[in-house]
Amino acid sequence: MPCLSLSSHTDNCDDPLVSALPQTSFQSSSELSSSHSPRFAKLNRREGFGGWSPLDSDKYQWLQIDLRDRVEITAIATQGRYSSSDWVISYLLLFSDTGKGWKQYRQEGSIWAFPGNNNADGIVHQKFQHSIRTRFLRFVPLDWNHSGRIGMRVEVYGCVYKSDVADFNGRSSLLYRFNQKSMSTLKDVISLKFKSMQSDGVLVHGEGQRGDYITLELHRGKLVLHINLDDAKLRSSSSSRVSVTLGSLLDDQHWHSVLIERFNKQLNFTVDKHTQHFRTKGDYDSLDIDYELSFGGIPLPGKPGTFLRKNFHGCIENLYYNGVNIINLAKRRKPQIYTVGNVTFSCSDPQMVPVTFLSSTSSYLLLPVDSPADGLSLRFQFRTWNRDGLLLSSQLFHEPEHLLLYLSNGKLKLAHQKSLLEKTEMTTGHGLNDGLWHSVSLSTRGLQVSLTLDNNASSTMEANMQIQSGDSYFFGGCPSTMNNLGCKNPTLAFQGCMRLIFINNQPMNLIQVQQGLLGNHSDLQIDICGIRDRCLPNDCEHGGQCSQSWSTFYCDCSGTGYTGATCHNSIYEPSCETYRHTGSTSGYFSIDSDGSGPLGPTLVYCNMTDDKVWTMMHHNNMELTRVQGSSLERPYSMQFNYSTSREQLQAMVSRAEHCEQEIVYRCKRSRLLNTRDGTPFSWWVSRTSERQTYWSGSLPGVQQCSCGLNENCIDMNYFCNCDADRDEWANDTGLLSYKEHLPVNQMVIGDTSRTGSEAVYRIGPLRCYGDRNFWNAASFNMETSYLHFPTFHAELSADISFYFKTTAKSGVFLENMGIKDFIRIELSSPSAVTFSFDVGNGPIKLTVKSPTPLNDKQWHYVKAERNTKEALLQVDQLPIRFLEALPDGHFRLQLNSQLFVGGTASRQKGFLGCVRSLMLNGLTLDLEERAKMTPGVQPGCPGHCSSYGSFCHNGGKCIEKYNGFSCDCMHSAYRGPLCKKEVSLLFEAGSSLTYNFQEPLSVSSNKSSQSSAIYAEMSKSLENIAFSFLTTHTPAMLLSVTTYYLEYMAVILSKNGSLQIWYKLNREKEPDIFSTSTTNLVNGQLHKVRINRVGRDVYVQIDQNVNTKYSLTSNTEFNAIKSLTLGKVTGSPSLDEEVRVAGAQGFIGCLSSVQFNHIAPLKAALHHHRSTVVTVKGRLVESSCGSTSMADLNTFTTTHSLSDHLEKINEREPLAIQSDSVVIGGIIAVVIFVTVCVIAIMTLFLYQHRKGHRTSTEKDKEHRENLEYSLRNHTDLCDSVSESKKEYFI
Repeated sequence: MPCLSLSSHTDNCDDPLVSALPQTSFQSSSELSSSHSPRFAKLNRREGFGGWSPLDSDKYQWLQIDLRDRVEITAIATQGRYSSSDWVISYLLLFSDTGKGWKQYRQEGSIWAFPGNNNADGIVHQKFQHSIRTRFLRFVPLDWNHSGRIGMRVEVYGCVYKSDVADFNGRSSLLYRFNQKSMSTLKDVISLKFKSMQSDGVLVHGEGQRGDYITLELHRGKLVLHINLDDAKLRSSSSSRVSVTLGSLLDDQHWHSVLIERFNKQLNFTVDKHTQHFRTKGDYDSLDIDYELSFGGIPLPGKPGTFLRKNFHGCIENLYYNGVNIINLAKRRKPQIYTVGNVTFSCSDPQMVPVTFLSSTSSYLLLPVDSPADGLSLRFQFRTWNRDGLLLSSQLFHEPEHLLLYLSNGKLKLAHQKSLLEKTEMTTGHGLNDGLWHSVSLSTRGLQVSLTLDNNASSTMEANMQIQSGDSYFFGGCPSTMNNLGCKNPTLAFQGCMRLIFINNQPMNLIQVQQGLLGNHSDLQIDICGIRDRCLPNDCEHGGQCSQSWSTFYCDCSGTGYTGATCHNSIYEPSCETYRHTGSTSGYFSIDSDGSGPLGPTLVYCNMTDDKVWTMMHHNNMELTRVQGSSLERPYSMQFNYSTSREQLQAMVSRAEHCEQEIVYRCKRSRLLNTRDGTPFSWWVSRTSERQTYWSGSLPGVQQCSCGLNENCIDMNYFCNCDADRDEWANDTGLLSYKEHLPVNQMVIGDTSRTGSEAVYRIGPLRCYGDRNFWNAASFNMETSYLHFPTFHAELSADISFYFKTTAKSGVFLENMGIKDFIRIELSSPSAVTFSFDVGNGPIKLTVKSPTPLNDKQWHYVKAERNTKEALLQVDQLPIRFLEALPDGHFRLQLNSQLFVGGTASRQKGFLGCVRSLMLNGLTLDLEERAKMTPGVQPGCPGHCSSYGSFCHNGGKCIEKYNGFSCDCMHSAYRGPLCKKEVSLLFEAGSSLTYNFQEPLSVSSNKSSQSSAIYAEMSKSLENIAFSFLTTHTPAMLLSVTTYYLEYMAVILSKNGSLQIWYKLNREKEPDIFSTSTTNLVNGQLHKVRINRVGRDVYVQIDQNVNTKYSLTSNTEFNAIKSLTLGKVTGSPSLDEEVRVAGAQGFIGCLSSVQFNHIAPLKAALHHHRSTVVTVKGRLVESSCGSTSMADLNTFTTTHSLSDHLEKINEREPLAIQSDSVVIGGIIAVVIFVTVCVIAIMTLFLYQHRKGHRTSTEKDKEHRENLEYSLRNHTDLCDSVSESKKEYFI
């Protein structure tokens, strides 16, 4: 059998091997005439009719050459038949050591189709990527000149190959005995080649009395290496043992190469072209083996010929142990080698002919029965990856009686069908689609049918009458005329291999089938088993589990965090910034900074409540920690674990615009840097494992604290407060913001061993904001401009994603070329994006067409992916275009030129527009940095709001930024990065919130023009009101608006729970009252209300199901608006009685996101509660109406944020450690604050008193009531100093 060399081509191994061969070395499937004989198929010869041509030109023809001995082959060459129209366009190459049991030449893991000729006399050379060692070659034409016939002349190049071979019969072994009792090695190299038909057997074994061992064995067609270097007496468990499995289908009777390299604990294990690197466990580095090393089995001590495990049955070639040629020593009968059993030094090859069933629809093998007899006897072996497939179908002697044997869901089923309605079945085995050889034996005796699978016990069933064999059997499938031939198939045709077929104890000669002398067949390969393991190598990425069928493989991505055909794509966003763009709110998220790259996801907290989106990474020690008793000789040390790898941290930090980490550090008689020799007492260790001695906001490399830079340390002789070494507590707290050093990995403190010396520290979470990659963009201003980057290396898997916007009709986004291969993405038309590539099987194109133009100057998203399983193209949210990869053929994308972005090497079809966030296999290209040095390309891209303006919700305004956008929520009732976070307050009984508008000129002539402008914007002939509320109390005043001319509008809840809207636009007339027909709104549920007035028309919408139009009796404008009040209203005699009653009751419940034109009173109360614009009476608690329960309406509970929690920590230890001066300072601050309150009350009283020109009795009364409530509110403010920050008083 042949061997595929792992090494590159042997030097000077290129001699022509065919030209000198005798005529008997040439054979073929057929010949057109004696003048077209295969003996004329030598390169450049013109004898006969100038080459070989078969009788028929079809896919079953072949040309075979016997090279007379095993040789090493490095290249081949082909020609057509001399001066004719006969030549081969493409062909397969098979090789064998015996002329039987052929193996297909593979390259890149696939059956390799060699390109042939395009004329009769040109020579096409093919140099092998890896040399092969064999005796027989067979050329199989795949395609030929269709204007002529198949015609070939060939040459083979290589050299002589010599080797030492040993044949083990399954009861033999070679023992290599050491010169001393025990051999201890730190380095071992074992190399060999083997071939076998058995799936199990020990190839190498050695062990020592201490417990060391090494074993190499075949197990279920795979090689397993077991190794242990530890003392078994010291370890009762198997924790130090290592077993590594490699290879597949190694029982195929073909040569396989093995190399084991060990240095100390490090091992490299190679089988054929696949290598696995691993380390042994335990404490020891040496391998201690006693007496001997065994090859071919594990004999029991003192009992030659007996083995502990199944021994190897097959051939081993060129067996070397640490440079010693074991087989050569055995052949020369050297004393170091002891032979157990019969070992011969030539390889015997079993003569068996396999057959491959290629198609799941049309493959079949028909074999006749020479002399049908009573009963039947069948046996054969099969191997497959498919769960379903027909193995055998036969019409028995008594029609319509049938016998069916087939695979169903990996189990073997036998069905005896006596008629359409009468059938007997039995099932045996499971998981038979494992790629291993399984033997099946089927026989009858009397009425009993026996089915035997492998070496298991037989399964039997009873027939009603004796079964008599028919005159033929169909294996694997049925022909298309199955009904006429009596073949039935309840499942798919079989795809796999069969061999050793016996009918009535007679072997079937499949070579005669190939020659057309026996039976019939379709879509078969005879004398070859074409099974391949599509899960080796495993193309499922990121730990995906591979399974397979005959023609493809599947990846189970469950639990990996990745998705796609090969588990290539992360299911997580790369940053908190991108989560924000998906509409997410604050919470814990997994981020995958490198997308489809090798780094896994990381769990972080995304804080999206601020203008910036903060990414927070916590560690294992977030509490304040007190340190005492440490010195430079025995320093205190704390390691911080961020539950992620260093590489993941680096990726996250590198992607961010800014990172920071707070170090809270307080000290008493504990120095940081103050030493005589300059060696610091304390330091911290950065992400890069470097010692850092700058603190609290100082600069890297500057051994100081921030007070040293700011020149405000408590002792100017030192650069840190703690270095003053005082008995009082000092503080060197601050932020570290040099992100290349973050996060802090370790804290070391070395000066707390003296009397009264101690330190308290806390390392805060790592906090980062921004996403440098998401907004990284370049603008291409000329068609001839482009950016170039290093070659895109993505042989097996490539994914490319980016955003673009343009007004151009077409243009190339990116292109990378190889010698023949290429990859390109382009805007092929104003409404189409095309992804094209070639991996050697011809150009492939995928195009996604949009129903709307893509050159609309809006951002559009493109993602293209290509792997060994499929290719896909996605544009925005349009349907994804998929294309499956060929099951066999080229699949490595081999590129060698630079990657061009925004254009091509030819400077044609360049792209005009912007490209942003270009990511290739998880790596973001820095377009901005490259654009800075490239003519015709500008860094960045303006106009983000044109695409992302809709991300700003609820009236938020999009603000353009260089690297993105932000939302201005000033005129929105909402807040947050995207103006989506509701602003809610809980109102208790008697609470109210009043927003005071500026007085118009007609009322107060001394107001500024600016005030008038503000007022003029508010007094328009329309109102736009929106709010949400939740309550269980009625009647209630939700909202009221009053003017200086005693006009008003009010929204109240009546006693029956319905909503009423009151408009009084003329105090001389009756008000307009609109009552909605909505059911009870006082049900403890959140309701949304929108009121819009334009002239006379009032539009009211409640929740999603009530939208009503009302008409006012007048279209009078609201003039001189005085105030807007939420909740309780008193002292307003202009209100009608029912409104006054509701106003007196006020509102008890939750109000959310209140908007009156451009005014958001709740936000004003929260953010400007000390302003005179906002007046608050009673207690208001910030809440979330969406999560408020009915119980909360009666009991207000404040939920503190993380920052509140940290502040409370700061207020505990070490506040207890602070000096009394802090307490005294606090008392003084309270006294000053109370004094300010008294002055404010008196000032307001005097101001109100000077407005004595209001002579109306009603105005005097209103003035006294307002003054009374103002005084009460100021008093409440002074009394509320100790209340929670979430409660507001004025």
